[in-house]
Amino acid sequence: MTDPCWIIHLPTRLTSVDEVAALAMALRRSLGHVLAVDFGETTLSPEDRQSVRTRVWCDAPLGGPGRCGRTAGHDGGCAPTAE
Repeated sequence: MTDPCWIIHLPTRLTSVDEVAALAMALRRSLGHVLAVDFGETTLSPEDRQSVRTRVWCDAPLGGPGRCGRTAGHDGGCAPTAE
C-alpha cells in the first residue's frame, strides 16, 4: 500500500477562467522542473463550485514515456510539449 498524495488548493483573485488557465501555464513554465508537482493533473474550479473541475492539460499517455503536454480539448494528435 502506498501513502496517499496531497493536493494543494491555491485560490486566486482572478475572475476569468482564461486568466486562471494562463496563471496555471505560467506556474508550469516556471516550476516544471519540480518533480514533486504533477502539473498534468491541474484542474480549475469556481470558488463556490469546487467539485466542478476543468482540466488544463490533456495529459494522455503517449505510448512510451511521457504524457501529452498540450491543452485539454486540443485539435490534432497528442504531443509531449505544451502548445
